[in-house]
Amino acid sequence: MVQFLITYMGQPQFNSPEEGQAHMGKWMSWMQGLGDALVHPATPLPKSVTVGPDGVGDGSGVPISGFLIVEAADLDAAIEIAKGDPFTAHATVGVSEMMQMPG
Repeated sequence: MVQFLITYMGQPQFNSPEEGQAHMGKWMSWMQGLGDALVHPATPLPKSVTVGPDGVGDGSGVPISGFLIVEAADLDAAIEIAKGDPFTAHATVGVSEMMQMPG
């Protein structure tokens, strides 16, 4: 099995707190339904900064708002997992294969 990073881009906007709570319930159920495929549960990223040759930036160019890690047979299987994520009804997710490095 290969591990894949699913990244959450942006924050979904809801019309009411109830709508947000309903979305959260669907999302939690979806994650629980992943079973052993879920390697690392969702981790929100509430604040980001950028660090580079020009110093430290405010993070405004970092669209990632969270991530989780799943295992799947291949990229197509990981995409199918991501398609079932309720988050995709409101915002975008990225699916990236994680390459194992020696050491």
